[in-house]
Amino acid sequence: MHTIASITHELSGLPADQGLAWVSRQFKNVAFSSALGEEDQIITHLISTQHLPIEIFTLDTGRLFAESYDLLDLTRKKYQRPITTYFPDSTTVEAWINANGINAFYDSVENRKECCNIRKVQPLRRALAKADVWVTGLRGQQSANRQQMARVEWDHQMNLIKYNPLLEWTDEEMRHFISHHQNISTDHRRVDRIVDFDFFLVRVFQLFL
Repeated sequence: MHTIASITHELSGLPADQGLAWVSRQFKNVAFSSALGEEDQIITHLISTQHLPIEIFTLDTGRLFAESYDLLDLTRKKYQRPITTYFPDSTTVEAWINANGINAFYDSVENRKECCNIRKVQPLRRALAKADVWVTGLRGQQSANRQQMARVEWDHQMNLIKYNPLLEWTDEEMRHFISHHQNISTDHRRVDRIVDFDFFLVRVFQLFL
């Protein structure tokens, strides 16, 4: 029986690629949530090049830019593996918009929370319903709050193990990793922009493509 402490011990000292491989061997249902950011593209690369049995999924909130869909399509074609897309319930979205307005999430914190719950949290719960382990691309340098996170932890909201394989990676380590992969595109004109919608941060950046 695995515990957070035992998993942390096993993963201690393992680089991200080996950690992902270990988790995929120890647990039957492992799911990775990709927002198509730099960190997410690195983890997708590590999962796909090792052919690990880890489901890769993303959330389509219905408010993404066209470049996000371009990047998703390019990533699927590059690695020749499915990336499951989860959508919010259309009836719930329709009712909320008709009651509050198409851009009502700009109006108040309460509206933003409600909209985020409909468009992100509920689809995420469906995506993780059968998962034993949730893999994320969170890094400590992304925010002060994330610096307090552990590489392995119990997510009380989703009621499962969360594994953050890149948590200790610095910006410099990410750039180093990217620079040592010759198939990374340097043409950012097509898909390089920041998308920020209801706490759903998507860094659309063309990596490994």
